[in-house]
Parts: sequence; C-alpha cells; structure tokens
Amino acid sequence: MEDVYRLWDALSAFHVNQSHQAAAYLMDQLAARVGAWNATWAGAIRIGDTARNDPLQGWRVGAVQALHPIEPHPDEGHFKEILRVWERREIDPSFLLPMRDVGSFRTYSFRRELPQEWFESEFYRRHYGLVGTHDAVFVAFPLNADCESHFGFYSRKTFADEEITLLAQALRGIKWFHRLLMLGHGLLTASAPLTSMERKVLHLLLTKATERDIAQQMKIAASTAHQHVTSIFRKFGVRGRAELMSLWLGG
Repeated sequence: MEDVYRLWDALSAFHVNQSHQAAAYLMDQLAARVGAWNATWAGAIRIGDTARNDPLQGWRVGAVQALHPIEPHPDEGHFKEILRVWERREIDPSFLLPMRDVGSFRTYSFRRELPQEWFESEFYRRHYGLVGTHDAVFVAFPLNADCESHFGFYSRKTFADEEITLLAQALRGIKWFHRLLMLGHGLLTASAPLTSMERKVLHLLLTKATERDIAQQMKIAASTAHQHVTSIFRKFGVRGRAELMSLWLGG
C-alpha cells in the first residue's frame, strides 16, 4: 500500500485546474503497475426517467479521456466510436457489465465475466482485438445515484487477480479525485455537461486569470470569454467565481 499512498500524495499536488493532467498521470502510473498498454477515464450519468425497456437503465457517458490515442483516430475517437454504439442502444454483452450492482463500488473485466464466444465476435475483433487488447478491467466509483466515475485498463494479456485488486485499492480511496474529474466536465453539479470550450475556460477560471486574461490566452474576444464564463456560472448554479471555487473545495 505504500506505493498507493505515494501515488495519492502525488495526485494531491496537482492544481484544481489540472484535472486532465492529473488523470493522465494516474492512468499512466497504474497502467505501468499492472502491465496495461492503455487506460481510459469516463464520467457516466443517468439522464432523466429510466425507460422500462432500456437495458442500460438510462445511463450515458458524458465524457471520456484516453491515456493514449489509437491510430488512425485522433484524440479519444476510437473510444467515442464505441460510445456511439452505446448511445444507439445497440446492446453488446460488454455493455451490460457496468450495469451489475450500479451504485456500488465495483470492478468488472472481460476475461473473468464474458463467455469465450464473445471474444470471437465482430464487436470484440473490431474494437478490441484489432488494437491489441486481450483483456480489459474497469473500476467504477459511484458519487451519487446518477453519477459514476469509471477507469478502464487494457492489456495484451489476461489480468491477474492481484492486479485487479491493486487497481481497486488505488482507486477506492480517492473519492475527492473522482469528484474533481466529474466537476471538471460539468457532470456532477452542473445542470448540463460543459462544452469543450467551456471546459478550457473553466480551467482558467480556477486560477487567478481574469476574463481579459482568459480572452488573451484563448485568443477570443473579451465578450466571447464573458459569455462562456456566464454560461459556466449558470450551469453550476453559482453567482461568481468564489461560489464556483467552493464546489472544488467540497462546498
């Protein structure tokens, strides 16, 4: 556990506006410890009333971050392609794994819980096999009844039980960090997810940058920066930067 404690200490040294960099650091460190070649973070939210015929119980993925992009897809395009299938509700057996025990801290993995025939399916071949993923393990951290933080790790071999235990131990004791990741994407207390531009403005708002500074750094008009700031305040239901900051401090 000493390695885990040191990892938590390192995470706490990141500034509140560096959640993307902190998540990348965490994924990189844990992936190295369990021999994973890639990792992802995803923020999941339950939208509106759950339709009775929806096997995914109303859950949507509001944000995703990959440790390493997969060619030829830019950014997180490869993983977003999987999410587009999720959004169309074209149910693959792997989509049902995170639905088990929703609302509780849990781990789930492909090789432990999916039948052998799934690894011979076109879905596995296209989205996992072709890029070298033999096994994947996920750790889910619920923040409330409608909001969960999920980390995924992808390996060219089958994950050992002790490796899955290590991932669970490392990710279970940092609720504050899961909360910051969700806040940074407007997925915890905001009335609607933030746009990519609003997330960039938010990261600057969490520093001492003025609206003029934000406009200059982002190379946008001062009026445009003000519009983004106003939208962020409205989505989070706050009246100014002090109240916004209080959310990151646990208010």
